Amino acid sequence: MMMDTIFQRIKAICERCDTELPVMPPTHFYNEGWMLRLVLDRFASLGERKDKHPLSIPEGCRWYTEALLPSAFLGQTGRDLCAETWTHADSVIGHFNIGKGHRANLNLASDSRHFVVIEAKMSSRLSPGVRNAPFFNQAARNIACIAEVLKRADRQASGFDALGFHVVAPASRIQEGRFAKYLVKGHVREIVAKRVAQYGGKKDTWFSEWFLPVLERLEINEISWEGLIEYLESRNSDVGPLREFYRRCLKWNGVKGG
Repeated sequence: MMMDTIFQRIKAICERCDTELPVMPPTHFYNEGWMLRLVLDRFASLGERKDKHPLSIPEGCRWYTEALLPSAFLGQTGRDLCAETWTHADSVIGHFNIGKGHRANLNLASDSRHFVVIEAKMSSRLSPGVRNAPFFNQAARNIACIAEVLKRADRQASGFDALGFHVVAPASRIQEGRFAKYLVKGHVREIVAKRVAQYGGKKDTWFSEWFLPVLERLEINEISWEGLIEYLESRNSDVGPLREFYRRCLKWNGVKGG
């Protein structure tokens, strides 16, 4: 009962975001993170369907937001000038385990056949790079992490029913062409190869045996929030509240549409 009171207060604080007297920036609530959680919660309620959608959540799969994905370029010493840290994935769908406690590090289940990573956007672009590799953009970095996740589980890409990386954003941002060039497989290969070259041959085997097979097998899409709402509506899901939440996300993030 004590926690019920806390949850009620959290609800009241969030409800004030769209009033004249908010107590926190509205974008702390009306943002791509919460929009994605609400969308995936709806997809989970649909269950298994014959008409597969990139964000479908088959029976036995789970979804999780803010998972930590391992990188093939983690630092080995304190003076590794090429290193990067684990990557935060906006969301993942599939057969996997998450570290206990406050750690959200992800590892695949031994029998995993479904692994999808989602990057959600509202007004922002894909980030351009990391400190030690300014060219290593967010799409290439996430896809490289997918390859590393499979490597650590010793699972080949050919053994998966679904393997994907999808960017979800407002239709207006997609139509502007903000993301398309970063999602072309040839571009992704070029960027990751450049990252591998920083290691002077030490990562070449990883690139040929793990990254390239993942890239070949990987499904990569741009998906609009509007398209997701329409899809859910076509499956007899009540999307009125979701559509209104999205409208407020657009409003507070300064994005046209909805």
